[in-house]
Amino acid sequence: MRITRLVSKTLRTDPAEAETVSHRLMLKAGMVSQVTAGVYSYLPLAWRALRKVENIIREEIDAAGGQELRLPVLQPVELWEQTGRKDAFGDNLFTLQDRRQRALVMAPTHEEVITNVARANVQSYRDLPLMLYQIQTKFRDEPRPRAGLIRVREFDMKDAYSFDADEEGLDVSYQAMAQAYRNIYRRCGLTALMAEADSGAIGGKDSHEFLLVTPSGEDTVITCPRCQYAANAEKARCVISPSTGEAPKGMEDVSTPGIKTIAALCEHLGITHDHTLKAVFYAADGELVFVTIRGDLEVNEVKLKNALDVNELRLATDEEVAAGGLVAGSASPVGLHNIRKVADPSIQFGSNFVAGANKPDTHLRNVNYPRDFTIDLITDITLAQPGHGCPDCGNPMEAARGIEVGHIFKLGSFFSEALGAQYLDQAGQLHPMLMGCYGIGVGRLLAAAIEQNHDDKGIVFPAPIAPYQVQLVGLNMSDPDVASAAGALYQQLWDEGLETLFDDRTEDSAGVKLNDADLLGLPVRLVVSPRNLRSGMVELKGRADSEATMVPADDVVQHVRDSLPSRH
Repeated sequence: MRITRLVSKTLRTDPAEAETVSHRLMLKAGMVSQVTAGVYSYLPLAWRALRKVENIIREEIDAAGGQELRLPVLQPVELWEQTGRKDAFGDNLFTLQDRRQRALVMAPTHEEVITNVARANVQSYRDLPLMLYQIQTKFRDEPRPRAGLIRVREFDMKDAYSFDADEEGLDVSYQAMAQAYRNIYRRCGLTALMAEADSGAIGGKDSHEFLLVTPSGEDTVITCPRCQYAANAEKARCVISPSTGEAPKGMEDVSTPGIKTIAALCEHLGITHDHTLKAVFYAADGELVFVTIRGDLEVNEVKLKNALDVNELRLATDEEVAAGGLVAGSASPVGLHNIRKVADPSIQFGSNFVAGANKPDTHLRNVNYPRDFTIDLITDITLAQPGHGCPDCGNPMEAARGIEVGHIFKLGSFFSEALGAQYLDQAGQLHPMLMGCYGIGVGRLLAAAIEQNHDDKGIVFPAPIAPYQVQLVGLNMSDPDVASAAGALYQQLWDEGLETLFDDRTEDSAGVKLNDADLLGLPVRLVVSPRNLRSGMVELKGRADSEATMVPADDVVQHVRDSLPSRH
């Protein structure tokens, strides 16, 4: 491709609307253009890169036993009502009506439809295991689309689904897909971290995310440098150290005038946060819930929502708290009845806590569980933080930011039971198929690759997913000798199977052309100039290299090949 024929143009200044590095660089390089909030057009450079990502994905999923198909975007809402996921997705679900007023869903994912495909085509255990996948457009009405392709409302995703007869078979499929994902990221030139994750509205049991670590990432991943434990912050477990081992003392009131926060309480009484019990009030599907956790810890709302098995969880309003007879700033589960009470196990890791007295300006000393109060549900709702102990080895954990570029789930029999996808075993008995689900956001992976691979000059594309392998720059193209030599080299490179973008512009200066080459970030840059021609040389520079080298014009092709990594 010649740049004079390329539909998109580079920008000289940073776009004002850019929120992240990838967003800024993709707009500046002319790779995407925004249509509306969370919806983008992929221009030729981005589309070439995306197709390369897709081809790598196809090759690895095919190698893992996948069969590609294509499922519809439009789905009857009744399918989503059968599985209960219409409410679970809530306002993120795009819905519409056809001319006969029948409700339809624009699919954010395809578990329901693929389960029907399996139900229609699997009769017995002989038809299992089965792995089906597609690369298809998805729609999610994100409340806050942001960061270019990182958080959008229309996007392409590879979603694969496995069907197995038993847990052992499901685990084999799951591990095969996990390895396929590792291969995909490796072949794309990316470093991805596999971390335990929450399954979210998609449901399921075991779940892992693949994250590209970058400071601009949306997600926090908690890791152990000793044993390699890794989990998304929504899922991460941790070891909580006891705050004290002293024997329980008698409970007593203490005056705390105007004290409303844990920090103020600790300062007032000269104690540390881990000697207090924190009260947090939530509305869970409209029900007021009282949550208790040790004062030095924070509530993980994803864990809490899963434990309560509700569709909507939010902090209760002041009006809801007052209507429940609770005293904000001085509340505790002591003596409370007629309200659902949930607590973190950390209330057991210590003794003689300070907690609210359920009356204004008063707290209680020496509160102990279970002597002084009851709890309806004790479950892990701690938000793991850096410094907390690793659940596997006890070592202090660390935190990093990352962008999710893949997610795999063990769905079990949830969808197959809801939709009647069964198989006959060897004894002629019917059983629900066990399912797995495996997704990769293709556009997000491209954006994340740029977030992970750039410098102050522009993109540094991993070679396997670069739109072109080579950027050929002709300096002083008004010189007939340069134009002829550069044109001949351009044709030779393509004839040798080397994808080349040729900057054949005649009006722009050498500085503009070289800056654009750095911005576009193709793996290899070649420069043909009058000075190089006189010495029979061509300048070659890898995008990640600090210095250029001069190579004989007759040997350019081999030098370019040597500079590019192998496909696998």
